[in-house]
Amino acid sequence: MSEPTIGVLALQGDVREHLAALEASGARGIGIRRPTELDAVDGVIIPGGESTTMSTLLSVFDLLEPLRARLKDGLPAYGSCAGMILLATEILDTRPDAQHLDGLDITVRRNAFGRQVDSFETDLDFAGIAGDPVRAVFIRAPWVERVGPAVEVLATVPQGPAEGRVVAVRQANVMATSFHPEVTGDRRVHRLFVDLVRSV
Repeated sequence: MSEPTIGVLALQGDVREHLAALEASGARGIGIRRPTELDAVDGVIIPGGESTTMSTLLSVFDLLEPLRARLKDGLPAYGSCAGMILLATEILDTRPDAQHLDGLDITVRRNAFGRQVDSFETDLDFAGIAGDPVRAVFIRAPWVERVGPAVEVLATVPQGPAEGRVVAVRQANVMATSFHPEVTGDRRVHRLFVDLVRSV
């Protein structure tokens, strides 16, 4: 699969930025708003945004159950920030009616790093990515409080009040980060995901 087709859930968030990052990483990117569009992709990205709103929109657009089914069937997926929250099996500090996709055996805490004013950047060592550390931008970001036995930790916060907190994970064909690689110009996280999609 030389140029996989990867969909970006186009309900909210940095859709254009993820599409641009995919194109720069050797994939064909398309926006997804309908189940028929989901049927046509080799992988999917769930971008940042507001996770409870996105879970509602997944139901409104009749995407929630089709996406759950495709994830269960092994569709490669990558979630950034709110995408990590939606992919989790357990979410702390969320509304009781919020939906999730059960793509990763993790427990995440919404807005764990604080409010918008507490947004920050740092450099992370990221498993599977060679060279310089990955510059990570955290905006009202979650962190992972529990990882299941099949989950690989890809990155943790190196220093500061959140030192050691898990902020990037992978389980089989599903990856997630607390941060937004689509806004930095560093395409290595997207290339890692594109390579994962090609390998499936």
